[in-house]
Formats: sequence, structure tokens, C-alpha cells
Amino acid sequence: MKVEQIYTGCLAQGAYYVESNGEAVVIDPLREVQPYIEKAEKSGAKIKYVLETHFHADFVSGHLDLAKKTGATIVFGPTAKPSFEAHVAEDGEILKVGNIQIKVIHTPGHTMESTCFLLIDENGKETGLFTGDTLFIGDVGRPDLAQKVIADLTQEILAAHLYYSLHNKIIPLADDIIVYPAHGAGSACGKNMSKETTDTLGNQKKTNYALQPMSKKKFIEEVLDGLMPPPGYFPANVLMNIKGYESIDEVLHKGTQALSPTEFEVAANETDALLLDTRDAQTFAKGFIPNSINIGIDGNFAPWAGTLIPDIKQTILLIADEGREEEIVTRLARVGYDNTIGYLKGGFEAWKNAGKETDTIESISVDELAKRMEENPDLNILDVRKKSEHFSEHLIGSENIALDYINEHIAEVNKDKTYYVHCAGGYRSMIFNSILRARGYDNLIDVQGGFTAIKESGKFKVSDYVCPTTML
Repeated sequence: MKVEQIYTGCLAQGAYYVESNGEAVVIDPLREVQPYIEKAEKSGAKIKYVLETHFHADFVSGHLDLAKKTGATIVFGPTAKPSFEAHVAEDGEILKVGNIQIKVIHTPGHTMESTCFLLIDENGKETGLFTGDTLFIGDVGRPDLAQKVIADLTQEILAAHLYYSLHNKIIPLADDIIVYPAHGAGSACGKNMSKETTDTLGNQKKTNYALQPMSKKKFIEEVLDGLMPPPGYFPANVLMNIKGYESIDEVLHKGTQALSPTEFEVAANETDALLLDTRDAQTFAKGFIPNSINIGIDGNFAPWAGTLIPDIKQTILLIADEGREEEIVTRLARVGYDNTIGYLKGGFEAWKNAGKETDTIESISVDELAKRMEENPDLNILDVRKKSEHFSEHLIGSENIALDYINEHIAEVNKDKTYYVHCAGGYRSMIFNSILRARGYDNLIDVQGGFTAIKESGKFKVSDYVCPTTML
């Protein structure tokens, strides 16, 4: 028997490949399915099942393409109602894979169809539990997402279901079972996930707050406390996973069309396409196409794209570093943005060499910021980190408008004022600056290195640190 976790850092997502005696299953696959197919072919195995722990909200699963290309059966847990051919398993049903068995355990709470898959080895021993978003390392799945799709559900009803699922279905299992969750730290599907991506169930019973003895009422209070609104693209991803979607092959073919500067300009003028520049923040600042938005590929690219691009059907044109175009189209497709229609051949340099119009954003060091603050102590400092980050520690006198909610709070930024904008390290501040620049805000100055550089310089008055665990 072979069990392999395939972890994707930018989504903090874990897919799983399990193989026994020439047969395999893939659990919660990503959109690009060829790596799973190649893995099975290398071992001489046939992928028998594609197991889905639930209808995912934070990414578009690869179940449809994987089933189509391999002949595998898609399996969901009880109550699931997909709009395509799939096996909706019964609670307690046994799936045979080679010399092993996988038991279906219905665990509603994160969503109503949420299901865990219990791995039983060749000797009949229960060895692993693929928990999806029901149980994470250090946390449990948030119970407020399904209510966005099913109107008569509330987060309190879902939290109650989750309480019973954990106490009646999971906690009674053996302590030495390995927990294999669908996500780790950084995912918006929970609030307190560990950076560890596996653990024993016994250790989780000791350390996970949600598995401690408590009443249902107390559990609901604990699980719902501190939940932030989920990214706007989550409901759209759920619907794509339920109803189906375009093949990743077609998305890649369409999105990797190379366009000359003139063709790119025509496409931009004749469509409502978003110009998405995925280069490094400081490279972008030195020169970019007017009205383009910067979300760097070397960061939490897909979640930020999903958070900040309101319409999942938005047409997109790419400006990218040469050779990374397919990677970018793939990562957009992972979160459901399938309408990339091409990229700028030769990148920004080709645009500039063609004599096309360009723009820049002023970006200064923390030393230069300190100098300017000495000359004018009343500079407008804008911190675009999360509210919790700002509250924990910040530059005295700074304002806070979190990038996450820029579309709701943009009116709070005065076009006539000059702002010095920072985040934690420089990634988010350039996204913020580029979005506002495209909307006519010309007086924004980026602070390189963000709050990390500000604090390390020792040249600024910083608030006393408040541990995040003590914050309301």
C-alpha cells in the first residue's frame, strides 16, 4: 500500500494518491490532473476512484477531467447532488481498492455532504482518515460556507451537525490513525490551522480545541468565534464543482495565446478584459501598462486573484515573465477563472519597445520614508494588512484599510491626499497601489519591505505588540 500527500502551497491544499496492488484512488485532486495520471502509469496502476470529500469552495477540483481521462468513478458522500455522473455513496459503504478498503464516513457540518474516508490496510487495520474540511490539524472546517449555496441552512445548524460528526464519528476512532486533511495553515477554510499537514488522531484529541470535551452550545460558540467573511469567489467555485466546468485543456489552449503588443492592445480595447500583470512587485513599479493590476505569481497568487477579482467570469489578459504563462493560466483556473484570452508576447519589454504608453509607481525605502517623516511628521501612512495584523502591531499614526476589503472601502481613500502605503513585506501594498492607480488615484507611494522593514529599521515609533491569541 502506498499513501502520498500532494501538497500545493499557494492554496494550502492537500490532495492524496493511494495505491494497492495495481489499483489507485485520488482524493480531492487539483484541476490539472496529468500528474496523477503519470503517477499511476509509472506504477502500472489504474485509477479506480476519484474521491471527493465535499463540494470544495476554495478551488475547482479536477474530478471531472480525471474521471474522463482514466475511466475512474467519481465518488461523493451521502446527500451530494452533482449534475454529472457520479456514485453517491452510503454512510458506512466499503470501497475496495486492490488489497485495501476505504470506508465512507458521512460527517456533515462543514457542508452537508462532507465525508471522511477511512483507510483500512491489507491486514484489516484502520490506519488513515482523509478528513477533507471536516477536521484539520489544529482546527475544524468553518461551518458558514454551505449557507451561501443552500438558503435554509445557517452556520449554527451546520456547526451543530459538525459537533455530532466529530463526537459520534471521528473521536471514537483509534488514536494511532493518521489524519490526512485537505488543507493546512493559510487556507481560508478554517481559522486556526497548524502548519503541520498530518498528525495522529490521538494527538489531535489532546491538542485540537474543537475535539475537547464541551457542550454542543459551547462548541458552536467556539467554532463560530472569530470567523472572517470568506473570499467572494467561494460560492462560484462550489457551483462549478457541483455543476461542472470546461476542460482544463481548453482553458489552457485559450489562455496561452501569444499576442503581439498591437494585438494585445486591440484585445484590451475591444473587450472588458482585466490586464493582470503577474511580475514581481518592484519590477512592476518601475514600469507597467496603464490600468493593469499587479498580483505577483510568486506569492499567494490564486487566493488573492479570487479575493480581488469580483466576477469569476472576468475576461483576463496577462502580462507575465517569459515562460510562466501556462503556470499562471493554470493557477487562475484552479480557483475558477477560466476566461484568460491570451498573454503579451515578449512581456512588458516588448510593449515598451513598441513605443506604447507606460506608467510607474513611486516606491521608496524605509530610510527614505524616515527622512520624509522627519521633514513632515504628519505624512499619511496607510497600512493595508489585515485588521488583526494592524491591531497586533503597527506604525503609530497609521491608518488601516485591509487589501482584502479594498472594494468596500475604497471611498475612504482621499484622491487629493498623498499616502505612503505598506503591508507586511511589499506584496500586498503593490496590489493595493495598482488597483487604486487603475481607478485614478495618482498620489500613492509604495514602501519597500513593508512593516517588517519599518520595524527592523528602528527608526519609527511602533505600537506595543499584542499577541494575536489575546485579541478580540
